[in-house]
Amino acid sequence: MIALCTVTCLLAWTQIDTKPEVLPLFDGKSLKGWTQDVPENDGKPEALSPFVVREGMLVSLGKPLGHLITEAEFENYRLLVEWRWPKGAGNSGVIVHVSQPRFLRGFLPKGIEAQLMSGNAGDFHLFGEEMFRAEAPAEKAGKNLTDDSEKPLGEWNQMVVECLDDAIKVWVNGALVNHGVKSSVRKGKIALQSEGAEIEFRKVELTRLRPSSP
Repeated sequence: MIALCTVTCLLAWTQIDTKPEVLPLFDGKSLKGWTQDVPENDGKPEALSPFVVREGMLVSLGKPLGHLITEAEFENYRLLVEWRWPKGAGNSGVIVHVSQPRFLRGFLPKGIEAQLMSGNAGDFHLFGEEMFRAEAPAEKAGKNLTDDSEKPLGEWNQMVVECLDDAIKVWVNGALVNHGVKSSVRKGKIALQSEGAEIEFRKVELTRLRPSSP
């Protein structure tokens, strides 16, 4: 009986210990854990921020251009983002493996973007990094694999970005839309864009993953 109890307790402990760690990056109340990089607001302490919290949502107003960047760096994770366009079609994105702000055109950080632009969600944009298509390893990663994965404007969408080892996969509303491999970078910060149109986020959370290789 004692031996059975010991085995049962060990199994229960193992199940608890191996449960994936889920980290909410947005707490629904504040921008705690994030920093803002808005070039137009440099030297203007009274300037309005394009990133606000409204009715439990993280809102990017679209103007001025800029990025909301996590204070922490992450490696090997699955990022879940739920977003919608409340005022019509627009452009924004989620940038992973961010290492340097204002790397390109005085605005874009160095990293890899999973596009949120209306009609193009899931496209990869490479800012100072390299990555290749899983289905065609000689070609650089870019356009998503499917069309019509997004819901009608005004409805909530879900994107999952999985960064594991040197690969990145993107799902939009449950459909695998992109898969990049041989990324030149494996870790970094995460950024959300303010890029011309208002976009609302109701969930931004991260699940840590175990690396598949030592």
